[in-house]
Amino acid sequence: MDESEVIRALAALAQPVRLQVFRALVVTGERGLTPGAMAEGLGIPQNTLSFHLKELSNAGLVTQERASRHIIYRAAYQRMNALIGYLTENCCQGDSCVVGADARSCES
Repeated sequence: MDESEVIRALAALAQPVRLQVFRALVVTGERGLTPGAMAEGLGIPQNTLSFHLKELSNAGLVTQERASRHIIYRAAYQRMNALIGYLTENCCQGDSCVVGADARSCES
């Protein structure tokens, strides 16, 4: 993932509704969700949801698949993992990082 793709993905997630939608898709897993189920579950109007799904899709963070009359949206896990990998690639300059809820720095 190059820097411009990372910036686009982070920008897409830097909006509360899009972050909620993306997290809902991650939680749901491979079965995905229809826009109707997302709108109802998250309390988001359909037209608003459509706009945010388009932004997440343009950032490569969600995929869509037609299943008969429905469109199923899923989190793009490969893209999500690439983003996380980019952000943590050089974590702690190669040293072991402190693991735990209150970890604030790297081990030497």
